[in-house]
Amino acid sequence: MLEKALSGSRRYWTWIIILLILIGIGFINYLRQFKLGLGITGMSRDVSWGFYISQFTFLVGVAASAVMLVIPYYLHNYKKFSKIVILGEFLAVASVTMCLLFIFVDMGQPMRILNVILHPTPNSILFWDALVLNGYLFLNIVIGWATLHAEKKGIPPAPWVKPLIYISIPWAISIHTVTAFLYAGLPGRHFWLTAIMAARFLASAFASGPALLLIVALLVRKYTKFDPGREPIQAVGKIVTYAMITNVFFFLLEIFTAFYSNIPGHKHSFEYLFAGYEGYGKLVPLMWLSIILAIISLILLINPGTRKNEKTLVIAALAVFFSLWIDKGFGLVIGGFIPNPFETVTEYWPTLPETFITIGVWAIGFLILTILYKVVISVRESIGNLEAEH
Repeated sequence: MLEKALSGSRRYWTWIIILLILIGIGFINYLRQFKLGLGITGMSRDVSWGFYISQFTFLVGVAASAVMLVIPYYLHNYKKFSKIVILGEFLAVASVTMCLLFIFVDMGQPMRILNVILHPTPNSILFWDALVLNGYLFLNIVIGWATLHAEKKGIPPAPWVKPLIYISIPWAISIHTVTAFLYAGLPGRHFWLTAIMAARFLASAFASGPALLLIVALLVRKYTKFDPGREPIQAVGKIVTYAMITNVFFFLLEIFTAFYSNIPGHKHSFEYLFAGYEGYGKLVPLMWLSIILAIISLILLINPGTRKNEKTLVIAALAVFFSLWIDKGFGLVIGGFIPNPFETVTEYWPTLPETFITIGVWAIGFLILTILYKVVISVRESIGNLEAEH
């Protein structure tokens, strides 16, 4: 079925070429990083996880969000998701691929990746994170491809697919829970040392991932003959609404705990992010933009009139996605390092090569997503044409 990705309109090929150019620019900068080392990034001794790990953390959530379509469709027989569930599964494939690539570029020397295989350490959370991520990638590729192939032939999926679907549900939750444990298990970083970290990760995941899926589904409907359907899109909008409300509630719980308890290590990171700390405050404008976008999204999503209007729903979904991208894809990781355990501040901002490499990895993800969606849309359009003939 991959041959279906080799034909398309001028718009399709223009998009592919743009992505390939971005990938090329990112790869050239990665070769420079490979030669000179991670010194060309903005990371330092005090801020050892930067833009790469921030994007990894955010995208694990986007990948895990596919379960919000899988559970209603496969467990509760919610047939309205029949057209859109595979879009969620293939979004998970692209997201997990980007996650693995961000770990790859963050390692500096790529040969170090082999240490996970050659020298497995079950007592390390990183070992389990690598295991669940690769397992989830495999599950979504197999499930998505098998169900699409069966749909193309007009037959039910093979019996062995359903057990994999059931396994993928707890597996999806595990990938983001284990990632949260990477942070919550570090006693030297008070900002992350919270039992609610995994719950916050899942709430933000179930908001950001479906928000992106909603945007992509509307783009698919606008530029192709395949219509995912109004009802599924509205149902995804409700999922985003509840998840975003939960995410904001969890965030407020953290604020209360930090400032009411007056724990310096927890409080100072919030101060740095939202008000500045001892004259340092590079991230303050960005974090307040995240807050403003979150408020806008909640106003548009909670009000049934604006949520049911697809134009305002898209604005709300974009606001959710970028609000959480800033919060979890930047603030959460960097905020945990500032100030350091000695109460000194070393600020961080991604360098130009680091930014180009990050854009290159995102471009690879969107290239994979474009190819997979092109196959899905081609199969669905061919099925629709056959049904029209009969």
